[in-house]
Amino acid sequence: MEIIYTLNKLTEKLSQLRRKGLIGFVPTMGALHQGHISLVQRAASENDTVVVSIFVNPTQFNDKKDLERYPRNLEADIKLLSDQGCHVVFAPRVDEVYPEPDTRIFDFGHMDKVMEGKFRPGHFNGVAQVVSRLFDMVKPDRAYFGLKDFQQLAIIQNMVQQLQLPVEIVPCPIIREPNGLAMSSRNELLSCEERENAAEIFNMLSHAGEWSNSKSVHEVEKSIASGINRNPYLETEYVEIVDADTLEMVTDWQQPGRKVVCVAVWCGKVRLIDNYLIG
Repeated sequence: MEIIYTLNKLTEKLSQLRRKGLIGFVPTMGALHQGHISLVQRAASENDTVVVSIFVNPTQFNDKKDLERYPRNLEADIKLLSDQGCHVVFAPRVDEVYPEPDTRIFDFGHMDKVMEGKFRPGHFNGVAQVVSRLFDMVKPDRAYFGLKDFQQLAIIQNMVQQLQLPVEIVPCPIIREPNGLAMSSRNELLSCEERENAAEIFNMLSHAGEWSNSKSVHEVEKSIASGINRNPYLETEYVEIVDADTLEMVTDWQQPGRKVVCVAVWCGKVRLIDNYLIG
């Protein structure tokens, strides 16, 4: 496994590896956990070369304090990746990814205005900037993203279509801790008590399928929110049931297509997101 910090070195290395076959890519912001490792292992099983990027992207943080608090431990990340089938770790500096300010504005219609987009304005434009830039640098055949960031995945798929990028986006299942909490780099910021109580998020989400048989869409949203908020450690920011493909709001269970319940919950000073697919 080789650690690379510059685009020139990355281009040189990948020009050699590309001759061996397909390149799988896992973009990350570091603070790696088993959720990330599952993406790397999937990429290793389907490609000849695996590249993992570790880059905390400043353009997707609308809160500078959140950017400062985001966990970083490159040494631990490299150690975790060392025997997982990763061939190249790309850990660039900010000026390597953005030699000039990225002023591009993407148009995702309503997709970046709801849920995360409503509470984190500009976030998804920053995501599109960095992911498209990394795709241009790595030029992967396939890229792997976890379904925990459901809205992000939908927007990246939309961006790939808009820019007609020659990369296959591979969605991968959510990896959960034994208590059901979705694995996230932000979990490192939780205290032991907070981590234990945050399990209530998935516990309430998991009732959604059953409740959909007897309650309206609005009633299910309300039941999930009130159930989470009963826990003194948790405060719901939103609960939204949307179309899994378009992110359009669902108002009736009879609407065609898969539905997904998406939530954002504050646990102390840490903001957690999760989702649950219905049908």
